[in-house]
Amino acid sequence: MDPLSDVLSLLRPKSAISAGLDAGGDWAICFPPHEGIKFNAVMSGSCWVKVDGQSQAQRIDAGDCFLLTRGRPFQFATDLSLPAIESPAIYDRAVDGIATCNGGGDFFLIGGRFSFEGDHAALLFDALPAILHVRDASAQAGVLRWALEQLAVELRTQRSGSALMAEHLSQIMLLQVLRLWLGAQAADASGWLGALSDPRLFRVMAAMHAEPGRKWSVAELASIAGMSRTSFAERFRKVVGKTPLDYLIQWRMRLAADRLRRTGERVGIIAASVGYESEAAFSTTFRRMMGSSPGRYRSAAS
Repeated sequence: MDPLSDVLSLLRPKSAISAGLDAGGDWAICFPPHEGIKFNAVMSGSCWVKVDGQSQAQRIDAGDCFLLTRGRPFQFATDLSLPAIESPAIYDRAVDGIATCNGGGDFFLIGGRFSFEGDHAALLFDALPAILHVRDASAQAGVLRWALEQLAVELRTQRSGSALMAEHLSQIMLLQVLRLWLGAQAADASGWLGALSDPRLFRVMAAMHAEPGRKWSVAELASIAGMSRTSFAERFRKVVGKTPLDYLIQWRMRLAADRLRRTGERVGIIAASVGYESEAAFSTTFRRMMGSSPGRYRSAAS
């Protein structure tokens, strides 16, 4: 798999569609802190989104998608100067998955939340801005437009199998929104996601993810990037925030942690799978990176 698929597979995102919002006239609704990532897509109308801690509100128009990644309280409003209604007053009265404000008719939004089964959600959260906004996303990619329209149908009709359909559609949309954002923000993205926006660094990331147990050298990775060793090392550190080999070690330990958590394989086998001939050397690195020994990590997870 490619690096983005690898990370999302490791995190095992689980979606929960909370409700659609059908609003009319002018309104303002405030929402409490939340776990995971909030996903929203505006199907018609427009509103402002203001997240606590962010100095600027963002205008969201029909066709736009956005993720809220920090778990902070936030507000949706057509007019931010209006007194805000607490979200339970609207959403607790939702009918067939649709919450209605001011009689509805002018604005429709699909809202949901992604939680993560894995222990490494910060790997994704820390690489994203507080609001990840993709403008006119439904016009940029047919697959996303279809998924949005289909999800709206599932939310409104509640047919047999709607829950499972919504689950898979939501994961498709999460991946597609990340793709579109990376394409639009290639010059500004940083961290491991930033590396995926750089064709040279993407090749390196793909190679390391394809063979995490290989004894990679910086020279080999620079050759894959088509750069000199010095230029590659500087570029990788500038974009990702760590050296290539430090990133590789971190990824190896995350893979090992996932296998310790989910399988009964012996520590020595897991160590070998991520490139360590010595179980002792692996255990030392794992303890340094993950804060506990492999055995303690496994016990705590189970």
